[in-house]
Amino acid sequence: MLTSTVCAAVSAAGLGIAAITAYRKRFLAATRIAAYSLIPIGLVMTGVIDWLAGIVFKPTVWAGFGVLALSVVLFMTTRAVERRRGGVGSRKERRAAAADRPDAVAPAASAPSLGAGRAAPQAAKGKAAPAKGGAPKDDFSDIEAILKKHGI
Repeated sequence: MLTSTVCAAVSAAGLGIAAITAYRKRFLAATRIAAYSLIPIGLVMTGVIDWLAGIVFKPTVWAGFGVLALSVVLFMTTRAVERRRGGVGSRKERRAAAADRPDAVAPAASAPSLGAGRAAPQAAKGKAAPAKGGAPKDDFSDIEAILKKHGI
């Protein structure tokens, strides 16, 4: 009963403000204010306000919210544990499963070049070796080739 009275008073005040706004020749704003001020009385007349008031003051509803919150916490906890563990099964089981699937790499992916990775340390050893005079060899021909290739 109290909620109905409060909503009726809010609607009446809003309609009063809308009338004053219309008197000032601002009809678009007055219409918008009237529309907003009719919402509370419309909610009372449809019974939505009584339904909301009934929900707020029932302890079983709050217990239900508590159960839902507990459910969310449990879901989040299990997700965190699963991420920390790395999914289902051990690491060996996941590797064995991945080895059984030769198509694990995307079909459009290029094959990795293992030869270039192994040749690089040998090339680095050759360049790091000192020249005849004992100083390191300053050979910038590869850098110059790259710069020429890009037009620099």
